[in-house]
Amino acid sequence: MSEQARKTAEALEYLTGFGNEHSSEAVPGALPSGRNSPQRAPLGLYAEQLSGSAFTEPRKHNRRSWLYRIRPSAAHPPFTRIDNGSVRTAPFTEAPADPNRLRWNPLPDPAPGTDFLAGLWTLGGNGDAAQRSGMAIHLYSANADMTDRVFSDSDGELLIVPERGGLLLRTELGLLAARPGEVALIPRGVRFRVELLDDTARGYVCENYGRPFELPDLGPIGANGLANARDFRAPVAAYEDADRPTEVVNKFCGNLWSAVYDHSPLDVVAWYGTHTPYVYDLRRFNVLGSISYDHPDPSIFTVLTSPSDTPGLAGVDFVVFAPRWLVGEDTFRPPYFHRNVMSEYMGLIEGSYDAKAEGFVPGGGSLHNMMSAHGPDRETFDRASAAELKPQKIDDGLAFMFETRWPITATAQAAGADHLQRSYDDVWEGLERHFRA
Repeated sequence: MSEQARKTAEALEYLTGFGNEHSSEAVPGALPSGRNSPQRAPLGLYAEQLSGSAFTEPRKHNRRSWLYRIRPSAAHPPFTRIDNGSVRTAPFTEAPADPNRLRWNPLPDPAPGTDFLAGLWTLGGNGDAAQRSGMAIHLYSANADMTDRVFSDSDGELLIVPERGGLLLRTELGLLAARPGEVALIPRGVRFRVELLDDTARGYVCENYGRPFELPDLGPIGANGLANARDFRAPVAAYEDADRPTEVVNKFCGNLWSAVYDHSPLDVVAWYGTHTPYVYDLRRFNVLGSISYDHPDPSIFTVLTSPSDTPGLAGVDFVVFAPRWLVGEDTFRPPYFHRNVMSEYMGLIEGSYDAKAEGFVPGGGSLHNMMSAHGPDRETFDRASAAELKPQKIDDGLAFMFETRWPITATAQAAGADHLQRSYDDVWEGLERHFRA
């Protein structure tokens, strides 16, 4: 929330390319040449491998980075349990899975002094974090920096979707800035600290317990389209050489654990590898769609996917509804009425969503669980059914979806929240009978 954080964010440089074997050094000569773990690492650093996948996973799925740091990660005191706050983890058993359609307003503003970690609030999820399957949906609302405090998640990777206010993410591998309209991906186990670029920050987080996110295969689309690998930006090495007490909070098997180090663990001077944080601008998404008739399935808008053991059935997909043209002839252009074997949580970053005339606002979200019927509300249906079908630019909103193979069970705090819209079903009232034999 400081001017210094904003200046730092504006001056950042990045490496580009999703899944690349990146390398970076903050001090020339810090990266060893020709080997990973020399007898004496350059500049008196410690060599350490951070593995985000098993050693023997196929090369195309293997995620690991070699870090060259001032102190090894092993040099720390014991961790002790701390209060989980509003963070919950799968398996979600506090409340039964609900087949009803649910929608929430944005999180209420937090108390003064709430940082990103303290402002995390779990809406729900599925699977089992200890079995590395499934996902969780969190929201965050913050008005303070994480000061002398660092967080890492052993349970999964974190896809952060800012909706209000920008974030400066200081990670072990370097710095990222993520503003509304961009997303940041923090790999499993990577330590980071969040500073605010504005007075307040609010947004969404997908915690992916399963296979790391990857770009979807393109199939008949060909070699190009959707999210282009070149548009993902990874950090360059930047380290903290700070000998002062720093709290390190680790999320492990659903609980928060804390240890106070005598130094900052963000002390990586050089690194190379594939287990890498990223930031991505959603407006760079290359939208593909119909240029003849009908509305394509929303899978055409997939940015990132976490594959499962069944081809085509994702543990979780991240989907964006970015600005695009609609030109379909004799076509109902908003999203069609639908029941889906997948479960869908939708959030709104800015503007409005073309299937809902009111009630769905930035910072809010809706949950349409497995086989729950959903689609455009009555006002949208009436308007779209009578609209003149000329080319139409959709550029007044930015929405996204976390879609998952299993039902999403809401937490007790989400099921009983004051900001739950208990009259959500009313948006479909008044859809009249038009049938004539």
